[in-house]
Amino acid sequence: MMDFDEVRGVLTPKSTSLDEKLSEFREDRDNWNAKVKKYLTERNEINRQVKELISEVQNQKVIRDEANSKVKDLKIIRAERSSVLKQLRAELQEKRPVEQKKAEKKEKKRNERSIRNDIEKMDMKFNYGHFQGKERNFERQMKKLYQELKEIKQQKKENIFSELESQIRKAAKSQEEAHRLVEDAVNTAQESHDLMIELSEEVDRLRAKANTSQEGVIRSKREADLLHNKYVVSLRSIHSIQDLFKAMIAQEKDIEDDDGSKLEVTDLMSRLMSGDTLSTEELMALQRN
Repeated sequence: MMDFDEVRGVLTPKSTSLDEKLSEFREDRDNWNAKVKKYLTERNEINRQVKELISEVQNQKVIRDEANSKVKDLKIIRAERSSVLKQLRAELQEKRPVEQKKAEKKEKKRNERSIRNDIEKMDMKFNYGHFQGKERNFERQMKKLYQELKEIKQQKKENIFSELESQIRKAAKSQEEAHRLVEDAVNTAQESHDLMIELSEEVDRLRAKANTSQEGVIRSKREADLLHNKYVVSLRSIHSIQDLFKAMIAQEKDIEDDDGSKLEVTDLMSRLMSGDTLSTEELMALQRN
């Protein structure tokens, strides 16, 4: 049987060693806990960014879908305006030969330039006195020329080509505007779609980064928990050794112990030497002995 001095001689170095390990375990545990906090902060920040990006992806999807719907409606309008323009051009093409022949016949008689030239010639003759005494004759011829000029102008206004060409110009402008609106809507839809793809790729990249941070959290927490357990075991072992010393000191002050009690103390010390910790009941038993 080992006496108190022998037990103290064996357990004191072990207690000192455990105390040193206790500091190491605590320091390493705190370092790993700091890493847990760091990885958690990184993960939470990344998840916040992911949430914002996903929200923006949804916004862009709404914009894209609205633009695509607008494209469909505008294409219908463009097709209608293109049809009107096509019909007007066909009508012009169909009527052109007939109207050209009519115009050629009129031009064979007189045209606006020819009439104006005659008016200028008459004015010059009048200014040079060629119509002295014949003013009435001059007035009659000039009136006839102006009436002819008026009829030519009226025929020009009534020319079906002018009206059709005006309608064609308006229809072409309207069709071009419809086409521009279609292109604008298509560009808007494409830009939103491209941005959606870009944002989705960034979400995937950030999610992978968040997963890496989460793995760091799990790994660091596992190491911190392991070291904390070692810290608790070491702390309990030191307390058990101290409680054993107290029990043995109290035991020496009492009457001589029987062999059974001595055996129990020796057994408990052996367990401490092997790294076990003592329960509350076992420590109380030591104190009773």
